[in-house]
Amino acid sequence: MQPQVNNYQPSFNPTSMPNNSEMMIPLEVETTSIANNRATSAVADRTDTGSDGVFLTWEDLWVTVSDGRKSSRPILQGLTGYARPGELLAIMGPSGCGKSTLLDALAGRLDSNTRQNGDILINGRKQTLAYGTSAYVTQDDLLITTLTVREAVYYSAQLQLPNSMSMSEKRERAEMIIRDMGLQDSVNTRIGGWGVKGLSGGQKRRVSICIEILTGPKLLFLDEPTSGLDSAASYYVMSRIAGQKEGRTIIASIHQPSSEVFGLFTNLFLLSSGRTVYFGPAGAANEFFALNGFPCPMLQNPSDHFLKTINKDFDQDIEQGLRNKKPTEEVINTLVKSYQSSTSYQDIQRQVAQISKQEGEVLEKNRSHASFLTQCIVLTRRSFVNMFRDLGYYWLRLAIYVTLAFGLGTIFYNVGSSYGSIQARGSMLMFVASFLTFMTIGGFPSFVEDMKVFERERLNGHYSSGAFVIANALSAMPYLIVVSLIPGAITYYLTGLQQGFEHFMYFASVLFTCMMLVESLMMIVAGIVPNFLMGIILGAGIQGLMILGGGFFRLPKDLPKPFWRYPLYDITFHKYAYQGLFKNEFIGLVFPGDEARGPKILKGEDVLRNMYQVEFGYSKWVNLAILLGMVFLYRLLFFVIVTSVEKVKPAIRAFMSVPPKQTKQVMMNPSTTPEHKEPSIV
Repeated sequence: MQPQVNNYQPSFNPTSMPNNSEMMIPLEVETTSIANNRATSAVADRTDTGSDGVFLTWEDLWVTVSDGRKSSRPILQGLTGYARPGELLAIMGPSGCGKSTLLDALAGRLDSNTRQNGDILINGRKQTLAYGTSAYVTQDDLLITTLTVREAVYYSAQLQLPNSMSMSEKRERAEMIIRDMGLQDSVNTRIGGWGVKGLSGGQKRRVSICIEILTGPKLLFLDEPTSGLDSAASYYVMSRIAGQKEGRTIIASIHQPSSEVFGLFTNLFLLSSGRTVYFGPAGAANEFFALNGFPCPMLQNPSDHFLKTINKDFDQDIEQGLRNKKPTEEVINTLVKSYQSSTSYQDIQRQVAQISKQEGEVLEKNRSHASFLTQCIVLTRRSFVNMFRDLGYYWLRLAIYVTLAFGLGTIFYNVGSSYGSIQARGSMLMFVASFLTFMTIGGFPSFVEDMKVFERERLNGHYSSGAFVIANALSAMPYLIVVSLIPGAITYYLTGLQQGFEHFMYFASVLFTCMMLVESLMMIVAGIVPNFLMGIILGAGIQGLMILGGGFFRLPKDLPKPFWRYPLYDITFHKYAYQGLFKNEFIGLVFPGDEARGPKILKGEDVLRNMYQVEFGYSKWVNLAILLGMVFLYRLLFFVIVTSVEKVKPAIRAFMSVPPKQTKQVMMNPSTTPEHKEPSIV
């Protein structure tokens, strides 16, 4: 059958369909879709942005990604459309067609290596989506794997819901959302992750949706919300989402919905290779395909038919089985040209222009979230529970530290006070300050997973970056104290270092502070390099340089002045750890002198001054204070990094975007064909 390229105009009257048995539409789905569109026709006619809700429009939207060597390829090509309150817009298309990229562009979450052209307006204004007014359910379920379903949703409710709500009200809201998503039988099941059995992929997706719809955001983005769900679960989840669309704008990318799920959509945005194949009422898509010569076979799911028609990934296999079948690329071009030459396309552009002219309310950050103090308390409690249950965070590290402590204690067992014990004491203290703390990077993979959860929650406005930084430090302190005291006591007393509880407490305090420092350093690395393998390599390299420049392997006066002496020696924390531990250990002790030469008696101060070149201008407590100050400085630097990401990324995106004046020439050309070239990028 040769395709007919007509001026397509959507119609909801079933009698307007061609009387051809080949072009019959599945009655059940079509009736549902028509009824759905009739029910929402009153909403579809509303373009007044002054009403409550978020009106989102995009005109001639292009997104390109750099391929290197000063070349780029388009991912989205000249898309135009809108989303209005009270409607559910479904974005469909084959894998790799640009569904997730379109969602990221509309939500302002494109990567910095992409370039965006065109206009995206919120309530007729160029404005950023304020935190707390929108939510984004990502394709990857980024959840804390050690929590149960109830804990994950309830902690999120305490963070997002205002202090004006009582704890019982927050708990009731969380339980209601869990029931709505059909998770009531799994409330006490841990989410689970690598190496730990927990929820299925579909259940994790429903937990992610639960967390994001707790506050009822005005604008909700969902990236593949039904992936991993069976057909029944997909329908129930989507029907509950569709049931909450009153006053809310919902945009969902969806891969292959069932016929029942398809009937829930208000509008459909069909993409292929980044181009618009169809945009309009979901119930009229069948008519569009039929009028262009590609009718949906009887009793077949329309979404399956649409995707099969415009999917060119398996074109060669199809052509081998069906020799008379038209190439998919030609079919796509036919549909694209038909849509762009239709009156429907003109109507959509007029509606977009009309919505854009009516400037609505400026979105402001939702200030009714929990207070900063509440955020710190809840995050500290949640992080403490996660660290307790995650064996790799601290418990495995504690076991290794205890093993090493016994190793150090047996190698340096009861070093005594001979002349040879001077070198033994110095070597043992150096190992504690350098290599025992070096192993703190073992918890980096767990922290990277926490950072992924933090990134998702921060982008959706669940809490502030400052609350996360403070909570992470507070929740880690009890574990670091345990990890410092137990291996520290074993090492200290087996070795027979200077007696006195004060000396031991100083030793343990320096060990604790150094571990905090290394953790803070790895947090900075995680903020810059989110990949845990690269982060471990970078963190280990930085610490290796600090150990070399700390003044033990090469005495301070012997260090090369460029870089090693100035500035590395003065900024590495190992210098202050070495000197503090040496002062704590040697001051007050007396050793016999070298029998071959030198005085017969050596004071600890002489050992420090002559053998280790320790600075005596300040006490050991100043060394500890400097270390604590460096902990604060590192945490502050981490806070600056995570908060600057919020401001730098939009600035980079704005810099990479072409000003609207350069895209207007393309935007108002309704006869644009698929062969339309990408606009020049300045």
